[in-house]
Amino acid sequence: MKIILSIALTVILMVSCKSECNKEHNTLTKKEKQEGWELLFDGESTTAWRNYGKPTISGWKVINGVLHNSGIGSDHGGDIVSIKEYDNFELYFEWQATKESNSGVFYHVNEEAEDAIYKTGPEYQLLDDKGWPTKLDASQYSGANYAMNRPVNAKVKPLNEFNTTKIIVNGAHVEHWLNGSKVVEYELWSDEWEQNKQNGKWKEYPNYGIFKKGHIGFQDHGGLTMFRNIKIKQL
Repeated sequence: MKIILSIALTVILMVSCKSECNKEHNTLTKKEKQEGWELLFDGESTTAWRNYGKPTISGWKVINGVLHNSGIGSDHGGDIVSIKEYDNFELYFEWQATKESNSGVFYHVNEEAEDAIYKTGPEYQLLDDKGWPTKLDASQYSGANYAMNRPVNAKVKPLNEFNTTKIIVNGAHVEHWLNGSKVVEYELWSDEWEQNKQNGKWKEYPNYGIFKKGHIGFQDHGGLTMFRNIKIKQL
């Protein structure tokens, strides 16, 4: 009986593992290539990226097919931006937080206008929501349009698992997706957007969110955050 139970358990584990264990990360399927997707991370190099305002990249590492920020903050590793610029796009990536980590992903970043990535690019927030040691505003949780729009019904996975994120920017329309659910939706430059900007943190940053094309940016702000399967499709 013990042998039978052991075999049954092994079969169950093999079936449950099959979809994830056999999954090839940091690759594109034939269909994705036909649809116009391009990889921003191949699991081996960082050639699609460089540090904000600099010609090269430092502080970030690739470990076992996963992109790691420095884990000790922007003064050491530094935020990175895509070599290419994008206007309308769908961006997909997977990310894993660690204890008390704080990161984010930006779009329409303009390096010529400001000395810091967050002063121009709207940010999709990434955070250790459940383990953060201090009280958070509603627009500081994972999936939020940071300091602008709070996420609705957002559910992050445990720290030992990867989350999935999708950001869609099509003209003025923006959607934030987290683990298969749409958690934020807004219209750039609308009356509501302008009101949120003027009533919050970004009123002191006139170039925040004004550009219609720019770099994708990944933040190295505090604590280790890891990324994989970063891909983008222009719309």
